[in-house]
Amino acid sequence: MPLIYDWAAREAERLVTVADLCNARKAGMRYAQVTANTAEEAAAAEEAGIDMVVTRAANVREVRRGSGRLFVTAALGFADAVTHDDILRAAFKALSDGADAVITARGMSTVSALAAEDIPVMGHLGLVPRKSTWVGKLRAVGKTADEALELFHRFRCLEEAGAFAVECEVIPARVMQEINSRTGLVTVSLGSGPDADVMFLFIEDVCGGEARLPRHARRYGNLHDLQEQVRRERVKALSAFRGDVDSRSFPGAKEVSQISDSEYAAFVETLEKNGHIARTS
Repeated sequence: MPLIYDWAAREAERLVTVADLCNARKAGMRYAQVTANTAEEAAAAEEAGIDMVVTRAANVREVRRGSGRLFVTAALGFADAVTHDDILRAAFKALSDGADAVITARGMSTVSALAAEDIPVMGHLGLVPRKSTWVGKLRAVGKTADEALELFHRFRCLEEAGAFAVECEVIPARVMQEINSRTGLVTVSLGSGPDADVMFLFIEDVCGGEARLPRHARRYGNLHDLQEQVRRERVKALSAFRGDVDSRSFPGAKEVSQISDSEYAAFVETLEKNGHIARTS
């Protein structure tokens, strides 16, 4: 397992490095990536053999509590960092917290500003949900020859801007295959077919955490039903507690502390001698 120094100058082991990702095709490697925003999710991902996770920049420290070995990419939110100075500050903070790379869907000048500081930058092309108004709805991008060609040029621009990788979201599989063979970027497929260096799914989709499943995803678990069962059990327990409070059956003898009869009698006697008369309700 590679030994590196992270951006805070700490010795660290990583399951995969930027160099590994850049050499993936040559080495015949294929990596798996999911989202993770908690220590528990990160620990589960590492234990399951996942190589990489994406998390919000603010959650990097929490994710690192769960795994010191995963390759962590920090997502820079649009509103969290606006100017180039803000973005650089947010990126360096995420890297110092333990991230290995950052991902942004901002423009090429932003990518260039980050890359100029030797920050490993992942771009985002294809369907970018927050920018979906430009394509009219949530849909695959690259379904016409003209749109596919425009998309290919955006890959070229991203590479020229200095990105090392790109999240490719909901691009037709044959288009992705052709672009993948013509780009030097590390390609991360989210709903864009099998011809990429990294396969990516949201952890909620993999684990079945939501009732709705996107077309490009595959469910491997059923956390949604378990969570619904937990919700029902919680309501059932709380309702029973409320009922026992109303019926005065809680607390019972087992839930209260006791005092001996002699000590209790002495306590009451002292109260009454000092004029502390019990109030009537």
